[in-house]
Amino acid sequence: MFCPFCRHSDSRVVDSRATDDGSAIRRRRQCPECDRRFTTIEVATLSVVKRSGVIEPFSRAKVVNGLRKACQGRPVTDDDLALLAQKVEEAVRASGAAAVDSHEVGLATLSPLRELDEVAYLRFASVYRSYESLEDFEAEISLLRTARELGDVSVAIATNGDKSVEDGSEK
Repeated sequence: MFCPFCRHSDSRVVDSRATDDGSAIRRRRQCPECDRRFTTIEVATLSVVKRSGVIEPFSRAKVVNGLRKACQGRPVTDDDLALLAQKVEEAVRASGAAAVDSHEVGLATLSPLRELDEVAYLRFASVYRSYESLEDFEAEISLLRTARELGDVSVAIATNGDKSVEDGSEK
């Protein structure tokens, strides 16, 4: 790491600690040439591969904006949206991949959104899954009712578009 003061090509780490939310590491560094100290923040990058093939950095703000549209007129606060976006990011990062498909981001959004607000979930799912008829909505509502009757287990959607109700256990 170059020293921002004298541009020396080396520095040593004096202190290192995780940030409050654990998403980054804050490091205090010292230049051996000029003895000045400076701070760096290291963040693991996560990229999203869009349907068009374009790769862009993951943006929690984009997730919040998409959720805000689905939650418009619903009793959902900005704090709720921020927490949901954080859950989505954590789920996507848990895959361990440096780049994920935008489809995976959408899948990671569905379950926590359903827990937050079922109407917003239906709105988001209708766009995400491209519902084309009233029957598509009826099938999704039927799944929500079944899930509620079974003790609110997660409603899962297979990547091929098949709708099923899972018991939440890992397979």
